[in-house]
Amino acid sequence: MKTIFETDSDFICDIQAPCFRDLTQEETEFIRAGKTQVLFRKGDNLTKQGAFTSYVLFLINGMAKQYLEGDSTKTFNLRIIMPGEFLGLSAVFSENLFGYSSVALTDCQAFLIEKEAIAKVIKQNGQFGFSLIKRYCEQNNNLLTIVRNLNYKQMNGRLADALLYIDSLKTGTPEIFQLLSRKDLADFCGISTESTVKLLKIFEKDGIIKLHEKDIVILKNETLSEISRRG
Repeated sequence: MKTIFETDSDFICDIQAPCFRDLTQEETEFIRAGKTQVLFRKGDNLTKQGAFTSYVLFLINGMAKQYLEGDSTKTFNLRIIMPGEFLGLSAVFSENLFGYSSVALTDCQAFLIEKEAIAKVIKQNGQFGFSLIKRYCEQNNNLLTIVRNLNYKQMNGRLADALLYIDSLKTGTPEIFQLLSRKDLADFCGISTESTVKLLKIFEKDGIIKLHEKDIVILKNETLSEISRRG
């Protein structure tokens, strides 16, 4: 992680996000005074599960992978974090620890915003607070969907879910699959890498997808969606 100063060529002056447009000029200056701009290189950890935090991260550009850590070998991927998203909002509303880890899939720039600054603005600006709470609730709903899928879907249904989710990010990031290893894909499904590779070959044989090195192209979206629905 590298701190980016105002004199650096890649310094970004303003926080460009819809939720921050709800702030008054005074509140914007208050947030600006309580933030630090940093650069994470590909492979750097943005957050570490169980680590103490006094700030919230706001991703300016780049992409990161959010995941839960089990033992030394097991992880479970939750989502891909895109520009304009927050990490560590729970630190504002509850505990002072990161509940998950996240790692940069590409070089990333982010604002580290003191959680006390976020908390103060939430209390005095209802529209801003509503925007953040809405984001927080959407993330929780997504987590409930993930838990339900893990409990009730078979391996092929889980893999179909993961492929459809990652493919939905291709519009903005055509190379998204190339940023992920087969183990990354397996960790989105909660299954072994070996099973993932085997199922991918079956999907390809059935003409549902096409594999080209690390890239994956979905040929029959409706068929894959049906596999997801059947579980």
